[in-house]
Amino acid sequence: MSDEMKTRLLVVDDEQSIRRLCMTIGNTLGYACAEAESGEAALARLDSDTPDLLLTDLKLPNMSGVELLKQTRVLLPHTEVAIMTGHGSIESAVDAMKLGAYDYIEKPFRVEKMRLLLQRMAEKVRLVTENEFLRERVTTEENLDGIIGSSANIQDVLRMISRLKDTRTPVLISGESGTGKELAARAIHFRGAMAKTPFVAVDCGSLVPTLMESELFGYERGAFTGATKSKAGLFQAADGGTIFLDEIGELPMEMQAKLLRVLQEKEVRPVGSNEKISVDVRVIAATNRDLEASYRAGTFRKDLYFRLNVVTVHLPPLRERRSDIPVLVHHFLDRYAKGSQIQVTAAAMKSLLHYDWPGNVRELENCIARAVTLGDGKIIDVADLPPAIRSEQADSGIVKSQDAGTLSTTALADMDDSASIRTGEWRQSPGGKDAGDQPRDAVPKTEALQHCVEGGFDRRWRRPAGGAPVARRNVSSQMLREFRTPKQ
Repeated sequence: MSDEMKTRLLVVDDEQSIRRLCMTIGNTLGYACAEAESGEAALARLDSDTPDLLLTDLKLPNMSGVELLKQTRVLLPHTEVAIMTGHGSIESAVDAMKLGAYDYIEKPFRVEKMRLLLQRMAEKVRLVTENEFLRERVTTEENLDGIIGSSANIQDVLRMISRLKDTRTPVLISGESGTGKELAARAIHFRGAMAKTPFVAVDCGSLVPTLMESELFGYERGAFTGATKSKAGLFQAADGGTIFLDEIGELPMEMQAKLLRVLQEKEVRPVGSNEKISVDVRVIAATNRDLEASYRAGTFRKDLYFRLNVVTVHLPPLRERRSDIPVLVHHFLDRYAKGSQIQVTAAAMKSLLHYDWPGNVRELENCIARAVTLGDGKIIDVADLPPAIRSEQADSGIVKSQDAGTLSTTALADMDDSASIRTGEWRQSPGGKDAGDQPRDAVPKTEALQHCVEGGFDRRWRRPAGGAPVARRNVSSQMLREFRTPKQ
């Protein structure tokens, strides 16, 4: 499991031996553990890290554990806090529970008792997160600005977004072009507590090198030829909100150094000015490059990489989530031909499923927009698809071995659920005829979909007599109705 998905534990105590013991217990439970020797040090860590669990001593130098609890509840309301206390201060620990602490534990404690406390805290965090995710899932497709899918890969992304939306932690979003990195950034911002604050998107690859500094940090009147009045930069425009730095890997080394200073000092100096201006922004960066390889090659600053790479969200390419293609097709048909009842033929859907999509979701969207524009307004067939997809399908003929591996039984079941096939099972009548009340052999839906992908198509497969009607736009249902019986 990656560190981003582990339960994060922060131990705060002025005794190193206690901190090390608690961290050892946390590590044996599979948690990602960190430590702080004082309340001030713990609060400093909260600016750059978001622990799920916080275990603090009641009596700390300068700042008490109760004061740390109060500030943690304000900064990170979903973080569970437990208090460690001596025999003489149990009453204070009980008072801390009234302020929102999960529980307290007396020193000295037994290892097993501490282990059980941490497990109970982690279970509560898991349940709260899962319930919140399930409540949001009903409206995910509408509220997350087009991040659509039910595959395991995309659900992991949605869970990560749900955990990050209320934090100010820097986030690095990685993924190929067209996978939806800006959609993920917008979802993190607009689904959280900062939704009403500014969101400023910056395409670093499109900035003119000579004007890059003035665009990001602003300039004063007379700073250069044509600067007839002062102008605030993009960081100032995003003050109090989020700045999204797309294609961060395209920044030249000189600008990387200046950006690093802004992130460290939280202030900018406009071009032509001697005054620094404080800015409070959450930074979300995105790249289609391997930044770790870039800093090893000397083309990206190592210190900037680690400043940005606090939490990483990776968006999978479309070829790794093929089971989401049918529901994405429905979504784009609703966008470009709303209310038109356009159907996608089984052969066309088969071509879409087998194509490798180097341009990812953006390429699929353009493909559907093209088919709607050039089609007859009733059916999208293979002839309506772009030449690259038609030619690849003609060359392959049948499902490639790698595609067959990708379209596993689980993936096909996901396709089934995504397309909302409403019937409980599909049946084949003897001889392939619709025999009304004659006995029929039941065919599970997943097996039917597998035949649909691997075989040809005709009308020997029927919906059960009296079955619920299937929506005309349901692509998977269309495929099921038309595929033929596999050869014996």
